[in-house]
Amino acid sequence: MSIVQNHERISPTDARLLLALIDRPRATTIALAEHAGLSRNTVQTRLARLEQDRGLASFDRRIDPKALGYPLTAYVTTQVTQHRLDKVAAALAAIPEVLQVQGVSGPIDLLVHVVAADADDLYRIAGQILAIPGVERTNTSLVMRELVGYRITPLLARITEPE
Repeated sequence: MSIVQNHERISPTDARLLLALIDRPRATTIALAEHAGLSRNTVQTRLARLEQDRGLASFDRRIDPKALGYPLTAYVTTQVTQHRLDKVAAALAAIPEVLQVQGVSGPIDLLVHVVAADADDLYRIAGQILAIPGVERTNTSLVMRELVGYRITPLLARITEPE
């Protein structure tokens, strides 16, 4: 039995629409419909449903932090007092340089994705995280370079392949 919840998957039609959106992120609904071979109404309805069901992530995922003056990326592994997990998460969300926080299994509790302007700024941010009540220990790893960037296209392409 899998411990991963099996949410309803998107359809091959939705995958085609999302691939069209990746190819042309600024395209109009009509242009997306033509590219995906769907009607305009179908595209509008499916996009609205995908946004509502959180199948489409927020636009801010496309903005490169480097363009905002944050060229350094790091991951801060964090051990927390379990009964304070929600308060720690709220405190992390209040730090602007914290881009994402994942609850993970194993010897650490949280994987905190941060950006910084420079090494001194990263030191300040790591100190802010460590100062949060309920944070027991942290370890910071600087990203030296990105080898495979965030991507979803291969998964969408797999969905559109005939079985």
